[in-house]
Amino acid sequence: MLDPMALLLIMLGTIFGIVIGSLPGLTSTMGVALLVPVTFGMTPVQGLSLLGAVYCSSTYAGAISAILINIPGTPSNCSTLLDGFPMTKRGQAGLAIALATAASAIGGFFSNVALLFMAPPLAELALRFGSQEYFLLALFGVSVIASLSERNLLKGFISGTFGLFLAVVGMHPMTGEIRFAMGIPELFNGIPLVVALIGLYSLPEVVENISGSLKQEAAVHEVKGIFGRMMEVFKYKMLMFRATLIGLIVGVVPGAGSSIAGFIAYDDAKRNSKTPETFGTGNPEGLVASETANNAVVGGSLIPALTLGIPGNAVSAVMLGGLMIHGLKPGPGLFTENAGITYGFIISMFLANLVFVPAGLAVARYGVSFIKTPGTILGPLIIALGVIGAYALNMSLLDVWIMLVIGLLGYVMKQFDVPREPLVLGLVLGTMAEGELARSLALVQNDVPALIGSMFTRPLSLIIIGLTAISVFQGLRSQFRQKKVDA
Repeated sequence: MLDPMALLLIMLGTIFGIVIGSLPGLTSTMGVALLVPVTFGMTPVQGLSLLGAVYCSSTYAGAISAILINIPGTPSNCSTLLDGFPMTKRGQAGLAIALATAASAIGGFFSNVALLFMAPPLAELALRFGSQEYFLLALFGVSVIASLSERNLLKGFISGTFGLFLAVVGMHPMTGEIRFAMGIPELFNGIPLVVALIGLYSLPEVVENISGSLKQEAAVHEVKGIFGRMMEVFKYKMLMFRATLIGLIVGVVPGAGSSIAGFIAYDDAKRNSKTPETFGTGNPEGLVASETANNAVVGGSLIPALTLGIPGNAVSAVMLGGLMIHGLKPGPGLFTENAGITYGFIISMFLANLVFVPAGLAVARYGVSFIKTPGTILGPLIIALGVIGAYALNMSLLDVWIMLVIGLLGYVMKQFDVPREPLVLGLVLGTMAEGELARSLALVQNDVPALIGSMFTRPLSLIIIGLTAISVFQGLRSQFRQKKVDA
């Protein structure tokens, strides 16, 4: 790993990942996939170091656009904008980026520690998850809607339900039946999450920018001393510890993904905060929890990928492809017969988490200056970025139209004070919930009572059911308290 070429590739991969992650529409999966062919002529450690650096840095870099222009650069950063962008509007863009950078590095660092020392037992945990547990995990994620909608629970659930409806557009995961696609082939695979995110958050913010709502001078002035402000993240030690555990566990569970981890960690931070009413208005705790968790998923997702050959998410699936290109077979033998390559790759990810700190902050310093641009210029630039990002995903003009339609929906939702976050959560979790429910029913031959009964006999299922009940109860209790305060 200390080969000079490997170190150079880590630096180049980190810079490339930051560019990919900070541009809306260009996801971590796309960034890693683009470079897999480039690794053909490299040694295994060099190639894997390059891919790992892109994975780590792009997961973090999506926070830059989420904080500055309220558009998550990658789906991983959906929950980051809930408090990140309000901090920018209050003139705290520099603090927000400093905290996001430090929290991302810490979450990624400790998830790599787990990958280095705890891969076998955590991989065994992943094997204990069946379709029932996956379905219940999706329901647990949906229960976060109660926390995200404290101002108006009814509007929140309407938004979340609509998100679940959008998630069933396209092909049924078991039968292959096409639903609600209106005969359009591009919709057979469903509505792309990235396209929906760009539209839902870009158009409404363009209107705000044009109206001059950002405190631009304060934000640009405040960015001075951004390196020193990173140390403020250590005010939230226990918060980061819990968020790292959440990200690690969600990462180990195949198919869950970093966007789910971010929302669950955000919900946990809100429930344990002394000032939960300030979440959504620029509370640093929400930002730190989200960024710690989604970066902790990186190491977690590679645990089942390297030890079992089961990718934790789409990015780790592409990473597996890069592994096999170099003749390496996932499994226990990877840590014995090819130990030098495997551990060299893991340690290279530690370096990537260190390198993206100065590189990310350097990019962010110029990015903060971007919001100083007058709204009449900044608005069209954001729209242009959104259009390019939506088109680049599948090279389809239909995705651009979907982005614009969902953007109009987001604007209407904002005007009527309907939260957009539950819609995103429903869209993220809907596909997972439907697919795992269909598989669970198939296992019991569509016997619903038998399925429900089996959920209460499996230890992991019982734990998730208990967590879901607690989540819903606390969300309803918080809303009741808020109503008393308002009265």
